[in-house]
Amino acid sequence: MFVEIRPYENKALSVNFKAQGEDFSKVLQAIKKVPGRAWMPEQRFWVIPADRNSCDILLNNLYYNGICMADSGVTPKNHTSNYADALTTETIGENDSPASTYLKSILQKLDEVIAAKHYSKRTKEAYSYWISRFIRENKDKNLKALSEREINSFVSRLAVKEKAAASSQNQALAAILFLYKNILGLTINTTENIVRAKKPKKLPAVMSREETAKIFSILPDNDYSLCIRLLYGTGMRLMEALRLRVQDIDFDKNEITVHDGKGAKDRKTMLPISLKFPLQKHLEKVRLIHEADCKEGFGSVSLPFSLAKKYPNAGKNWAWQWVFPQARRWRNKETGEQGRHHIDPSVIQRTLHEAVLKSGIPKPIGCHTFRHSFATHLLEAGYDIRTIQELLGHSDVKTTMVYTHVLNRGSLGVQSPIDRM
Repeated sequence: MFVEIRPYENKALSVNFKAQGEDFSKVLQAIKKVPGRAWMPEQRFWVIPADRNSCDILLNNLYYNGICMADSGVTPKNHTSNYADALTTETIGENDSPASTYLKSILQKLDEVIAAKHYSKRTKEAYSYWISRFIRENKDKNLKALSEREINSFVSRLAVKEKAAASSQNQALAAILFLYKNILGLTINTTENIVRAKKPKKLPAVMSREETAKIFSILPDNDYSLCIRLLYGTGMRLMEALRLRVQDIDFDKNEITVHDGKGAKDRKTMLPISLKFPLQKHLEKVRLIHEADCKEGFGSVSLPFSLAKKYPNAGKNWAWQWVFPQARRWRNKETGEQGRHHIDPSVIQRTLHEAVLKSGIPKPIGCHTFRHSFATHLLEAGYDIRTIQELLGHSDVKTTMVYTHVLNRGSLGVQSPIDRM
């Protein structure tokens, strides 16, 4: 197999690869993690932005999945644009360099510690990305001999040269401290000297009821629209909605149980009465698909933790099926195993993005905006903030208090004196 990265028009890079079986899936997943990527069907290759962040995300994920060796630092010929330094040519092969071997050993230990601490998959991906970058930028130095000076230099460079957000800086810092404490077994004694970025306080974007209704009227009448309506009707995060199982919905009590939400917390939220019948009709179609899969010898879904070992046949049980399964089955070419995962979040995000563009609403509206609107509209209706805190799953009521500042009553609910003239 090979992965080829070349300069493309409009300050972009083309990514072409040939692979089979598991390697094909690994490379494809690595490309799909790059923001702003696009598939060019006529040329049959992917296009990614030609910036350091995009290249780092792609190459780090290739490293993480064991596809690539250490970078050779080769720049393609006849490439003299100002983004040439964003390219790194990776050599695909069987023999790893010492630097690559060391990085893989660190990432393997990271996987073990993350699994032991029951951190989320996204935390693992973020930490592996920042740790890989930190190790590569200090590849000629002894990690155990580094101090807060080198750490501050790395984090500050993110802000000065790459204009990274405060949250990205703090995430990188958290990953590096995690590396020293939990993987290298070292403690940085002068952590008070490490500069932490001050995260700006921003008010969330909130839609009015009229704007929400307008977007709903534009959305297509399909499963994706139902999922988006469920986000607004329940206040769930996008991944919480996509990871719903059939057994999580109680139609008799009109409630939904969210398992393993942010912070590994469970909670309950309401099942909107207006979505009860559409959701039941949707599950009837999903059940027919599941029964057809079972007749063909498939129909099993992934189970959390070690339940698959304890209950080998539970994966085919109707109660454990995804509420929003993918339209097509995935297939393992080596074992012949097939199954369905839940809908990819990018599909829902793309559907909503198209509806927002058609609506003409001049607001930065995403899937999480429906969660913000859910909380704000409940406050407008007079519901207690503690109740809203429980529905959202916030640990601290201060997090929920932000919605008191975005109510549709002007600033802090105060009437301007010019309106009394």
